[in-house]
Amino acid sequence: MPIATVNPANGETLKTFDPLGAEEIERRLATAAATFRTYRTTDFAERARLLNHAADLLERDQDDIARTMTTEMGKPLAAARAEAAKCAKAMRWYAGNAEELLADEHPADAEVKDSGASHARVHYRPLGAILAVMPWNFPLWQVVRFAAPALMAGNVGLLKHASNVPQTALYLEDLFRRAGFPEGCFQTLLVGSGAVEGLLRDPRVAAATLTGSEPAGRAVAAVAGDEIKKTVLELGGSDPFVVMPSADVDRAARIAVTARVQNNGQSCIAAKRFIVHTDVYDAFATRFTARMAELTVGDPMAESTDVGPLASEQGRADLEELVDDAVRRGATALCGAARPKTPGPLAGGWFYEPTILADVTPEMRIHREEAFGPVATLYRVRDLDEAVHLANDTPFGLSSNVWTRDEEEQLRFVRDMEAGGVFFNGMTASHPALPFGGVKRSGYGRELSGHGIREFCNVTTVWHGKEPDAR
Repeated sequence: MPIATVNPANGETLKTFDPLGAEEIERRLATAAATFRTYRTTDFAERARLLNHAADLLERDQDDIARTMTTEMGKPLAAARAEAAKCAKAMRWYAGNAEELLADEHPADAEVKDSGASHARVHYRPLGAILAVMPWNFPLWQVVRFAAPALMAGNVGLLKHASNVPQTALYLEDLFRRAGFPEGCFQTLLVGSGAVEGLLRDPRVAAATLTGSEPAGRAVAAVAGDEIKKTVLELGGSDPFVVMPSADVDRAARIAVTARVQNNGQSCIAAKRFIVHTDVYDAFATRFTARMAELTVGDPMAESTDVGPLASEQGRADLEELVDDAVRRGATALCGAARPKTPGPLAGGWFYEPTILADVTPEMRIHREEAFGPVATLYRVRDLDEAVHLANDTPFGLSSNVWTRDEEEQLRFVRDMEAGGVFFNGMTASHPALPFGGVKRSGYGRELSGHGIREFCNVTTVWHGKEPDAR
């Protein structure tokens, strides 16, 4: 895949970039290693000062970087602005909380006395250069939620971003440079996916984090495992959105639309499978369908647009294959299931109508595979047991949404849902203070919160022996 900015609203190639050569990659790896040796000794106050300055700059740049993101991957401009603001918020959160999150832990002396220690503590130390292999769908946020905690922990970052968002990738390197971070603290590597294995195997790379597809996660994990290097993987998702009889059905249907089409439907944590109790199924389906059909598909730079184009032509083709397979096997399209009929000047763009498929059965591909675009599947269930079973009937386990006001039902969903999160009466969202990640084929490890900053630390036991009796 070429490294290029291709506007998904019209298919026009705006700018291309040559990948880094071997000599430049070597120079950057050497710089990262040298910088780590000194940056790791900086105190939290200095790291926080730099990161807060980066947040200030990002807020100043918000409109410009939002337009860059929209141009490169097609999200509505308002959503791009919100993404930039969220990144600044996360930077400030880690700047203000990292020292406490990584404070030494002191077990009580009585708890360790049988180890022969006079006292002991747990200390968190940085690992080194962390390689981040990042996706295009949230091209700023995915990177910042790795970079902010990694830099505050004293690590340095190497970014291999998706090849269709090179200008956003270069902006990030420039942002941290302008904020005053030493050269080599954060570097963007404009390279293709074929260069990742070599980077992972380089001894100067201490660990890796990847957000992306399941095949990409398998590849990175295999190489990192061979090198015995730590990885954090956040992969695909096919999150359930369960609606039980006690729910506020009108509000659930309204939020369901946002939960499905956020980021043009291209989000791992977007709700994708809508599992509705039979007592409220008809009311929910009617409201959900009407609101999905009302969405405006169009130019992502226009403030009135709800859903922009998919990020790539191949992405739209993959989505169409899933929908066509389902309809061919008997699914009912309640709305959408086609390209826009009157795209006008956007005829060359990769648009797809918001779609709801009912009567979905297990033999349909979309029942098992992640639909990465504005396509929802709708299921009717008889009771809580069937809802839990269907929610878990997926190879993924990233997050989940459950609409019920019944406390006993809530306890049951928390106990039995196979997912990294359970969000009641609202939609899944990531927040700096809350851990984020999944189970099963959605990956392992956690981002954000204290859990995320500790993922790339050397958790060190410090033990002090008892002094011999002076007599």
